[in-house]
Amino acid sequence: MAAEWRPDCAPQVASAAAPALLAVDWGTTALRGALLAEGGVVLAERSSPRGLLCVPAGGWGAAFEAEFGDWLAAGPDLPCLMAGMVGSRQGWAEAPYCACPAGPLDLVAQLLWLQPGRLAIVPGLSTEAGGLPDVMRGEETQVFGALALLGLSDATLVLPGTHSKWVTVQGGCITGFATHMTGECFALFRQHSILARTLPATGAAAAAEAWVPEAFDRGVLQAQAAGGLLHHLFAVRALSLFDRLDAASGASLLSGLVIGEELRAQALPARARVSGVVVIGSATLSTRYHRALGLLGVPVQTVGTQATWHGLAALMASRTGTLAA
Repeated sequence: MAAEWRPDCAPQVASAAAPALLAVDWGTTALRGALLAEGGVVLAERSSPRGLLCVPAGGWGAAFEAEFGDWLAAGPDLPCLMAGMVGSRQGWAEAPYCACPAGPLDLVAQLLWLQPGRLAIVPGLSTEAGGLPDVMRGEETQVFGALALLGLSDATLVLPGTHSKWVTVQGGCITGFATHMTGECFALFRQHSILARTLPATGAAAAAEAWVPEAFDRGVLQAQAAGGLLHHLFAVRALSLFDRLDAASGASLLSGLVIGEELRAQALPARARVSGVVVIGSATLSTRYHRALGLLGVPVQTVGTQATWHGLAALMASRTGTLAA
């Protein structure tokens, strides 16, 4: 992680690399910020649990000042781009969705300026397939950051999480995407279903829960077989009843089943099965998706959470032509 940039040492830092953008990823449960220099270089980063759920109505400005006031005081002309749930209906201000297909210039054209030229929220994206709408906020920024990092203009990407997003990019534009409630369903089954009684306790113990790769693999492959997820899930309980599955293995099997079902339902196009999938996310989830896709013979590239900073830098570059991603 880059060293913290403090106002009292700003002249020394500025002589080497002056901050050119305050990039903010403000989600439902967490807040991250980074100072970026020309070229998208990260000078400093901060994180906080002050997500949307922790900000009271009308308290967004105060929360922003509390987290980044010293950075802004040291750089009064520093522009700021914010992505994520900060632009939702429950956020600081609602940034309308930009319809797909959409590229960086489309997002820049629809930035929601809270302070003209200084503070803006990146719009989310919307798409529709089969008469059903789908939306994202924040992931679009990560996608454009990953494309910039990998030098791609055509790709299939997945952003694992509570609500996993599968994104198709052609010619540098997001042409469509699909959301799977994989992480949320895993948590529900893991904590609130009959299956939870045969799995390790949740809470602090769950954070250090052992991952059993072989059990995970079994779940991924089982999800591809006939029967469907609702049937396969009960095997987690039945196997444990006959002492053929220990608790840790049960949790890994469950993880493999829900991720495997996501991969089955997504039905990757032939092009993606040959050219591969880009996985964007935390190390833990990326490892699981990398392994699951590998079991199905799909090549994988991974990009970490730094994709957000490269994406916001790319958007600023599209607007000003001065901050390259």
